Amino acid sequence: MKELVEYIVKSIVTDPDKVSVTTEDSEEGLLLKLEVAPDDKGRVIGKQGRVAEAMRTLLRVKAAKEETRVRLQIL
Repeated sequence: MKELVEYIVKSIVTDPDKVSVTTEDSEEGLLLKLEVAPDDKGRVIGKQGRVAEAMRTLLRVKAAKEETRVRLQIL
């Protein structure tokens, strides 16, 4: 799932070298923490959060296939 987020975000942002995704396992499932350059944060979130919500939807679908839970946190 980390690779999916990296692929999507690197294709959106203007500075793909500053994209960083870290993972943490918890009782609630997998937590993905996404860090991007400050100028690219708006691109990743999108108007009214639509891009971020679309990424979260894709992650939920992939997590359902793997029978786990996932959360995306944009830092």
